[in-house]
Amino acid sequence: MSSRYHILGAFDYLADAELLKAKLESEGIPVLLKDANILQADPFIASAIGGVKVMVYQQDRERAEEIYNSVRRYAVDRNGNPIVCPNCKAMRSERYSDRSNFWHRLFPFLEPMKYRCLKCEMITRG
Repeated sequence: MSSRYHILGAFDYLADAELLKAKLESEGIPVLLKDANILQADPFIASAIGGVKVMVYQQDRERAEEIYNSVRRYAVDRNGNPIVCPNCKAMRSERYSDRSNFWHRLFPFLEPMKYRCLKCEMITRG
């Protein structure tokens, strides 16, 4: 399945994934929501399974990413200002979690805040 599909994004809340799915389908791009039923049954395990994955066909990847980037919200600090990448100065970062530590897999809210720049892929602490 991984060779046919591209994971466009993963969301902790099913509603966020459904909104993106609706937008993409309105533009004619078929979408598959992976793990959506699991979250409907038990929403508290979202971080343990990596959230709901919004998947599109590989041939629709570029167009889907353009649409997603036009509607997505980027990370902001406590004052509402966009997070600025220290490497490339882009203001297009998203919250990042690597869950490399056993405790962070069990209790993701204990993991220190990190951000990943969508332009240069640099990971910084918040």
